[in-house]
Amino acid sequence: MNQYYPYNTADRLMRYVQIDTQSDPHATIFPSTDKQKRLSVLLAAELKELGISDAHADEYGYVYATIPSNVSKTVPVICFLAHVDTAPDCSGTDVKPILHAGYDGKDIVLPDDTSQTISISKYPYLKGHIGHDIITASGNTLLGGDDKAGVAIIMSMAAWLMHHSEIPHGDVKIVFTPDEEVGRGTEKIDIAKIGAVAGYTLDGGQYGSLEEETFSADGVKLFIHGISAHPGSAKGTMVNALKIASDIIAALPRHEWSPETTEKREGFVHPLRLNGTAEKAEMEFLIRDFSEAGLQTHADRLRGIVETIIHQYPGSSFDFHVKEQYRNMKSVLDQHPAIVANAEAAYQRCKIPVLKEPVRGGTDGSRLSFMGLPCLNLFTGMQAIHSKHEWIGVRDMEESVRMLIELVKIWEEKA
Repeated sequence: MNQYYPYNTADRLMRYVQIDTQSDPHATIFPSTDKQKRLSVLLAAELKELGISDAHADEYGYVYATIPSNVSKTVPVICFLAHVDTAPDCSGTDVKPILHAGYDGKDIVLPDDTSQTISISKYPYLKGHIGHDIITASGNTLLGGDDKAGVAIIMSMAAWLMHHSEIPHGDVKIVFTPDEEVGRGTEKIDIAKIGAVAGYTLDGGQYGSLEEETFSADGVKLFIHGISAHPGSAKGTMVNALKIASDIIAALPRHEWSPETTEKREGFVHPLRLNGTAEKAEMEFLIRDFSEAGLQTHADRLRGIVETIIHQYPGSSFDFHVKEQYRNMKSVLDQHPAIVANAEAAYQRCKIPVLKEPVRGGTDGSRLSFMGLPCLNLFTGMQAIHSKHEWIGVRDMEESVRMLIELVKIWEEKA
């Protein structure tokens, strides 16, 4: 991939991850943390330096830019997207990226916390990167490759296209979003401004992964109403809502139907939060499945467990509210087969294996697909995300850049 120098994707990633962009799931502002805008402003400035005149960051931290068409015929407008924020699961403050040149296959002991070790035994995918460069953090933080690797890949693609006018292409839109990690990445997005017929999120993992199917997702809020009384004279009167909530959690299956016991196409129900008092408790659950029918089945089963427990506490009651979060984007992509077909063709030109697996989660693309921008998720190489062990192979990122350039060419050729 040396032909892409000086648009070095690894250098870009290592610069971007040093900017703290961690989002906050409890915030009520948008974006949830103002510091995300620091990277957005930087990216908009870099895009302008490349000669992309309309590049800008808006008040919400979104970055929009257009690489203008360089052909006379009409070509469908496509868009590449990545998110600037990092997950709240692990610190993103003072990230110190380390480039391990020509990884030798030995265990990597991270210098700022020597209890943190990255090894092939823990991460077999590392074996394929022996002799190649990889990037890790230093042991105290996540790396932030999710999704600054996607950002770096798109920026490298943009640099290459802007400096190689001989590559024919239509309008190519670039969008960077905030707050994806807290489920709000599309909250303030301007779909009309993007104006594309197809979107590609660069937010996937393993080399070759091509993700056209995500979970469908609902959230449940459960309010349990007990009866409060003074503890000294509560006999026969008090009905403790916290005890009811505890019984509901205890009644959930231990060996099935949970994130820690399911895989592949299995759905689950996940208790996420519990707080309250003896008089009133509030519980939140995540419901996940690959079909809406599956979501309904899980919600009905959960409600049945709640009703059984509530009946054991005379005088108590409950409110059960299900809210849609996002839906499986495959139902939309199936209506736009060229989006997937063109990506597969780009992989094949680059001799990249096409690895299709359903995503046990969601991306901005899940919501965007139902907002009028059908999206497919493509690989970046990121591994062990949201953890101090996060790492990424430089070769994977470079191959992603190469694939995107071919994808742009294919859309022009087929127009």
